[in-house]
Amino acid sequence: MSSEFSRTLSLLRQEKGVSQRIAAGALGISQALLSHYENGIREPGLAFVVRACDYYGVSADFILGRTLSPEGNMLTEQDILDAAEPKNNLRGSVLATLQSKLLSGAVGVLFELLGKLGDKAAINAAASYLGSAVYQIYRHLYRSSGANEAYFALDSTLCSMGLPDADMKLSESRLAAALRSLRAQKAEFPDLSSAAINAAYPGRCQSLTQVLSTADARLTALSRQP
Repeated sequence: MSSEFSRTLSLLRQEKGVSQRIAAGALGISQALLSHYENGIREPGLAFVVRACDYYGVSADFILGRTLSPEGNMLTEQDILDAAEPKNNLRGSVLATLQSKLLSGAVGVLFELLGKLGDKAAINAAASYLGSAVYQIYRHLYRSSGANEAYFALDSTLCSMGLPDADMKLSESRLAAALRSLRAQKAEFPDLSSAAINAAYPGRCQSLTQVLSTADARLTALSRQP
């Protein structure tokens, strides 16, 4: 069974706002057994998975970690935005888990594709680009929590003035240069057709497609603003 099952099962219960005792009663098992399921100590049978899906209102594929949509379908950009609404059961930790799955799956596929090219410069440039993005997000979180920014070597003023953004652009230019060089050398690039990606990365390809689709829709909307 998917390693994501136990974590998703626990998060769904927390988002529903019920205790293990109440959830176990509704699911027809003991609290101790539910605890084992949520902690990955034991694996449930199909009958329990079906009851859990009905109880939490999600698809079996979602609870088993086979899809990122609670209904088992591709998520739209609006679905993800709506997930943050208070009325939606996908908020807080479950929403964070959803976004984490999307990005980790997409990044995993991306680096495997870059790895097929065997070019260190391209891989390192991509890692630097994404690393700076992670750095900025974490530093914003760190600053907002009231923690002492002396933890970081980079001066806070330089950080707020956009030095990480500049580093990302530089990394992006290095990545583009590395890929252009490979193309000039007539290197063999991986097949990036939908059929090839789906065949090579079953399951994870949805993450990549979702991230690309959401970003494309968001950027297109921005480009059309007056």
